[in-house]
Amino acid sequence: MVRFEPHRFRSTVPYYARYRAPYPDRLIEFVARYCGLESGDRVLDLGCGPGQLAIAFARLGATVTAMDPEPAMLAAAKERAREAGVRLTLVEGSSYDLGPALGRFRLAAMGRSFHWMDREATLTALDSLIEPGGAVVLFGDRRVEGAGANWRGLLDRLRREFVPARAAERHRRRTELEPHESVLLRSAFSRLERHGVIGRRKLSPDEIVGRVYSLSDTSPEVLGARRPAFEKKLRAGLTRLARKHELGEILEIAALVARRS
Repeated sequence: MVRFEPHRFRSTVPYYARYRAPYPDRLIEFVARYCGLESGDRVLDLGCGPGQLAIAFARLGATVTAMDPEPAMLAAAKERAREAGVRLTLVEGSSYDLGPALGRFRLAAMGRSFHWMDREATLTALDSLIEPGGAVVLFGDRRVEGAGANWRGLLDRLRREFVPARAAERHRRRTELEPHESVLLRSAFSRLERHGVIGRRKLSPDEIVGRVYSLSDTSPEVLGARRPAFEKKLRAGLTRLARKHELGEILEIAALVARRS
């Protein structure tokens, strides 16, 4: 299990919503239809960050509770919801705070957050909160290898140089963590389907730097005094790559829908 750090993403807030790959509206709309979500139905966005999923479901008419352990993320979600003209119920807390006081939900959504949790305990808690016929939906992305310049390889090398402990933790998480599907298949939510959207995105060096600072293991807080040297090497490497290849990525952004069998 990954060590719980409630403020892991504190310094990523200015970068997260702006530079992370967005969840396509048509994917969220599909999930809402597929799960039978109706206007007024309650949705829990667990680990909501700056509220991308929460706001999208609220726009579709859902009554959304957005939950995150980081107050700065909740403040960002509140401001973005105000700009979008939707209302969210904001709760400071994590998967460890799930309980009956939150009420019942038609759907629990998690965007790139499930791997930070005690997944078995989280699913057990959600089993008591999700209504009959409801679902747990994990949103995430998978990059298609060999697409354009290998700026992620550059980033991995710089991680090992500047934040070796975080680089080692990331490697363990990616190589040793049991797949979400396996965990779900042992849970009450064992009927699984995946639905995704695949697309190509061109990225500028500034967008890649912003994306890097939105990640927990290369956040401004983690880099600290090493940040200027890190960014100098990152930008120099991106400049070299851009001379030969277009900077960008091909991503599959998918929703893993888990229902009770």
